[in-house]
Amino acid sequence: MGWLADETGLEKCAANYTPLTPLSSLMRAADIFATREALVHGSIRRSYAEYAARVGRLASGLAGLGVRQGDVVATILPNLPAHAEAHFGVPACGAVLNAINIRLDVETVRYILEHGGAKVVLVDSAFAELAEAAIAGRADAPLIIEVPDSEAGHVPSGRHRLYEDLLAAGEPGFDWVMPHDEWESLALNYTSGTTGRPKGVVYHHRGAYLAAMGQVISWRLTLYPRYLTIVPMFHCNAWCHPWMLPLLGGTMICLRDITAQGIYHAIAREGATHFGGAPIVLNTIINAREHERLPFDHVVEVFTAGAPPAAATLAAIEPLGFNVTQVYGLTETYGPATECTWHDGFDALPGEERAAVKARTGVAMPFMEEVTVTDENLNPVPRDGQSLGEIMHRGNGVMKGYYKNPEATREAFKGGYFHSGDIAYRHPDGYIKIADRAKDIIISGGENVSSVEVEGVLMQHPSVMLAAVVAKPDAKWGEVPCAFVELKEGAQEDEGALIEFCRAKLAGFKTPKRVVFQELPKTSTGKIQKFELRQLAQAL
Repeated sequence: MGWLADETGLEKCAANYTPLTPLSSLMRAADIFATREALVHGSIRRSYAEYAARVGRLASGLAGLGVRQGDVVATILPNLPAHAEAHFGVPACGAVLNAINIRLDVETVRYILEHGGAKVVLVDSAFAELAEAAIAGRADAPLIIEVPDSEAGHVPSGRHRLYEDLLAAGEPGFDWVMPHDEWESLALNYTSGTTGRPKGVVYHHRGAYLAAMGQVISWRLTLYPRYLTIVPMFHCNAWCHPWMLPLLGGTMICLRDITAQGIYHAIAREGATHFGGAPIVLNTIINAREHERLPFDHVVEVFTAGAPPAAATLAAIEPLGFNVTQVYGLTETYGPATECTWHDGFDALPGEERAAVKARTGVAMPFMEEVTVTDENLNPVPRDGQSLGEIMHRGNGVMKGYYKNPEATREAFKGGYFHSGDIAYRHPDGYIKIADRAKDIIISGGENVSSVEVEGVLMQHPSVMLAAVVAKPDAKWGEVPCAFVELKEGAQEDEGALIEFCRAKLAGFKTPKRVVFQELPKTSTGKIQKFELRQLAQAL
């Protein structure tokens, strides 16, 4: 099928076939964008020629340490130039990049380093003690290479070999190790592990290449974007954006600490045009103090994901100069896999309806073969805006599988789809809308309550900064909605008044029966840690 009658002489060869890899984007950029600004971090300014040369030195230096093809090199780094360099330098010596969440506890970092088998770990000076504690007592402990950040005042500990010394020992003209097969492993990313041991998600070169290319289309990118790093590079490799930027000669503006002042400075002073971030980042911008704001005269394009953004949040941020597109995905899908693609007809919608459309999860991005919503028998749910099912993914943008965990891999791929665990419905136009994580659906008296829907109503209240809704045990109804609310600075609110506010907009069984005012626990990527809130709700 699909072959000509006689294909003699039409075989793959060096002239007509090259395995897809994101490494090629930087090799090309070093030539055609050689003098353009590639990396910015405070006073540090590096061109693409310098970027590629440093990547070559890193790859050479790692090879000199004995790192071989298929070995794992880990990082414990914030969003710094060295972390971007590692996204190319580690695979350029044939190794697999394992970017570790800098906010994990010692035992989880220990588990990841042991499970992944890292030979070397690049560590920011601020996290040297974390890394040391995580490898303590191991006979096969990885070698720590320390990465100071003088721009942020983090000086060397004096206990480890330095990153710049490793690069100085390497050759800038090192012959990069390119994959012979695009299915070769490129990166190893661990899931959050909030319900057990984190699982190691393995990316291949082909998937990362296509994800990078696909997001150029989805984000409507043109040459020379100035991209602000807010999505951590340890989170789905910053949604593959480090591998995407060289395609366009773009500039990466590194932001170590995510603050309203830092974001406004990057936009107004460095000319940032694009960034990705969780809805909590949008709320940080919306609620910035006056002295933290700076004026700017261009529209900033934003990809938001990590949790469904409230329509109220989207309506509040756009007048400030931001155009937000919701995207959705998982570690297992290289980051974003769907987008709320904007149709011409959406512009004519009234304000609230327009914001509600923007809050949709959307449709498959170009590099995904299929993203659908199915019932338990893998049949597509009706496109009626209410029938619930699980979001399923299929295509090149799905991971190879879970490292050293074939059972979990088989379960995740059952029936020929990757099972996301996210519950959603589809609108008549095919747009997906997440209702909840499967574990977050509240079943009250036999009725399904979407915590996302209740959170969206709470976020409409002028005093509410953030809201999270979980199930609270109830003797009569089995469980009922319980809201945890973080108020805006200086705001005061009464529990009863907030419940009445919700009752005016929601069915009775969807209305929270308790409202608790407190700061919400969050992950390093801005996701609210509902498992902690569920534990608190058990005791109420």
